[in-house]
Amino acid sequence: MDIDTNHIPTHIAIIMDGNGRWAKAKGLPRTAGHVQGVEAVKTITEECTRLGVKYLTLYTFSTENWSRPEDEVNTLMGLVLTNLETELFQKNDVRFRVIGDRQRLPKDVQEKLSETESRTAGNKKMTMVVALSYSGRWEITQAMRDLYKEIMSKGKTMTEDSITEEWVSQHMQTAFMPDPDLLIRTGGEQRISNYLLWQLAYSELYFCGTFWPDFGVEELHTAIASYQNRERRYGKTSEQVQTA
Repeated sequence: MDIDTNHIPTHIAIIMDGNGRWAKAKGLPRTAGHVQGVEAVKTITEECTRLGVKYLTLYTFSTENWSRPEDEVNTLMGLVLTNLETELFQKNDVRFRVIGDRQRLPKDVQEKLSETESRTAGNKKMTMVVALSYSGRWEITQAMRDLYKEIMSKGKTMTEDSITEEWVSQHMQTAFMPDPDLLIRTGGEQRISNYLLWQLAYSELYFCGTFWPDFGVEELHTAIASYQNRERRYGKTSEQVQTA
């Protein structure tokens, strides 16, 4: 699939769906799908870096996923610990960041996440963001709590007009990066599943039936090509966009 390398999305967000179904189709335990899914993460991270994507955000583990079977949750947490290889980030000049409720994660996972963030803080080519123990409604709720604290601390110095979209965005966990240009969801489902609810307001959505472990460079290029063939109007007419 040919893509325009001069029109690559700045920020791609991905819902990595289908690990369990991939494993089931092959007669393997669900955990085998998650292990293979890590390989897809490495492939897509390297290709996004090569293409010039600046931010790649991966929906790794939602707050709802805590209700999954204990052995599957333990496997996922173990994969986080064993696959945060500094080699992947250093070789590709990738910075690592995390969004989500870290306090619910095991202590050793929290420490590994912080360690990887620190070690890669100086990398500049791309930022890979892992959404771990994350959900959009949780994030918005946390932002409202932070806003409330700020309002109470500033008292009468704040007015109703002080509360703007930009102000709310600054209190989101994603304040350090732009909103996604493109959301990709694998696995055949066509919903956003409580992911980046505030940030996806004007993102282009791409759904495909490929299970995440089989999602590779060709599929990524197909998604980007679909994005490049769309007109992003942000409420304007086609004529206004073309004139601009």
